[in-house]
Amino acid sequence: MTPQRHVSRIGQVFSRCAAEERAAFIPFIMGGDPSFEVSLDLMKALPAAGADIIELGVCFTDPMADGPAIQAAGLRALAAGQTLTRTLEMVARFRQGNAATPIVLMGYYNPFLAMGVDAFLEKAVAAGVDGVIIVDLPPEEDAEMCLPARAAGLDFIRLTTPTTDMDRLPAVVRHVSGFVYYVSVAGVTGAGSAASGVVREAIGTIKTAARLPVAVGFGIKTPDMAADMARVADAVVVGSAIVEKLAAAYPQGLEKVPPDPLHSEEVLNFTRALSAAVRTARQA
Repeated sequence: MTPQRHVSRIGQVFSRCAAEERAAFIPFIMGGDPSFEVSLDLMKALPAAGADIIELGVCFTDPMADGPAIQAAGLRALAAGQTLTRTLEMVARFRQGNAATPIVLMGYYNPFLAMGVDAFLEKAVAAGVDGVIIVDLPPEEDAEMCLPARAAGLDFIRLTTPTTDMDRLPAVVRHVSGFVYYVSVAGVTGAGSAASGVVREAIGTIKTAARLPVAVGFGIKTPDMAADMARVADAVVVGSAIVEKLAAAYPQGLEKVPPDPLHSEEVLNFTRALSAAVRTARQA
């Protein structure tokens, strides 16, 4: 299959942010955590809270790259009955009121394989998905999902890490589109942090190989940390810290707290603070 060439919603976001001389802000939430309705309400509110792109997690039983916070979020979502089909339904319902904000699904290959790649891509395009990150599909398996996704008009985004071999990097990014997601620490989500100077050097290397925007994530927990990365990266991704705020908003689970979107207000306030830090980082 020949990948389609088009300016995606993701590409439009990065063009706009470049014109505004700022980084993009990408919050992550787990689809279905702590319930379908609460998660959907939060997703709908994220653009007004400053999200340029939304990364929506697809829950899976064995999330090998995720730290405790996102693992727990996935288990809460699974317990609430979330599936890949329900996650696509979330995107479709989000699109009823928002046609502009890009949605990137992030997950592991098993749920997509179980649905069937062709069936998933058809449903994803119909729902309004813009891109996918499949954590456990290496470039040697690009024919499995990467190339079909590109041919269907979806951006395929891949992770690179501090341990990615430089000789291997061109193969890692050869077929990707939208952006490259640089994991700034060697470890699972939510672990540690990286110095901006080290990240700046890595971003330069990645851009030489991929000629795409680079988003930085993993280990970014505060507005100050987000601003630090926004000075060197094209986008900043925050996941575990947001997921932890959501878990704190529902400490007893939904059986004790009504599924009222107002309970997510602390999450949105935190998201606004992160977004403001990212948007103004280069003005200082």
